[in-house]
Amino acid sequence: MYKQTIVVRADLKMGKGKLAAQSSHASLSSYKKVAKSNPDVARAWEDQGQAKIVLKVSSEKELLEYFQKGKDAGIPCELIRDAGHTQLEPGTLSCFGAGPWDEKELDKVFGKLKLL
Repeated sequence: MYKQTIVVRADLKMGKGKLAAQSSHASLSSYKKVAKSNPDVARAWEDQGQAKIVLKVSSEKELLEYFQKGKDAGIPCELIRDAGHTQLEPGTLSCFGAGPWDEKELDKVFGKLKLL
């Protein structure tokens, strides 16, 4: 089974709409990366219903630590920097998308994080 993991900074206290937009950026960016590098995985994930999970970290430092852990594990990840048009300062790292990828591999890396 394949799923996608979105990891979001809870310390930014984004509004619901902002959070949805940033998570959507992470999901689409990460999906596009997988669709290019592993089209069979992207297609299988689509066929399986596009499962996603949204998890939280407490700081930029923790976000970058988990982003690196994902990359080190060979999981395609895409980091999102906000443009700064609304609630966040330009360039703020808000979240990242991991996968779609094998669910077990994602859980090994991100399984200790709490749901947002």
